[in-house]
Amino acid sequence: MPGIETGEHQHRCVLPFVALPTEVRLLRRAAAAQLDQWGMPAAGDEASLLVTELATNVIKHVGEGTLATLILEWKRERLRVEMHDKSSALPAPRGADCDAECGRGLHLIAAMAADWGAVVTTLGKAVWCEIELGSEAACRRVERAVETLESYRGKGGVVLEGRRREADLEESAIELIADLLHWTSARGLDPDDVLDRAQMHYEAEAA
Repeated sequence: MPGIETGEHQHRCVLPFVALPTEVRLLRRAAAAQLDQWGMPAAGDEASLLVTELATNVIKHVGEGTLATLILEWKRERLRVEMHDKSSALPAPRGADCDAECGRGLHLIAAMAADWGAVVTTLGKAVWCEIELGSEAACRRVERAVETLESYRGKGGVVLEGRRREADLEESAIELIADLLHWTSARGLDPDDVLDRAQMHYEAEAA
């Protein structure tokens, strides 16, 4: 899988690939290696999850064997991840019910990313997302976690206060972690390995 970095100081990498399940792992590794080269290994796990989800969506919704392109771009305090494919049909979030696992893809991307979107291009479309780097990332992680947990289990607009709210957020966190472990297992990842890597990133950022 060839990678093209467009200039020593531009921090932009283009990774063409064939949308096949066997290629997703290679694409994930290539992205992690590029982030290591740029000196931002701490962003590797979060970026890998986004790359996996975006590539899997191409396989599911555009078709196996489709030619696609992943673009990584380091933009100051953010890392931009773009997935280009030949379909001009823009994705739309669906209800996150248990029978539509792939429908959770955009919900996961929206929860993890600081910003995301999709645009029609001359050759099809690009789905992009950005994750924050640097000193603001930890604060954004906490804010993002609260936003996600408050809406995760769907309370029908009920607003809780005080200890009831904290207890509800804790319960939602447990459910979310359990669901993510199911997701990692369904993607062929080792849940224990993912938990260990998440713990390592937490400890590194907390320090």
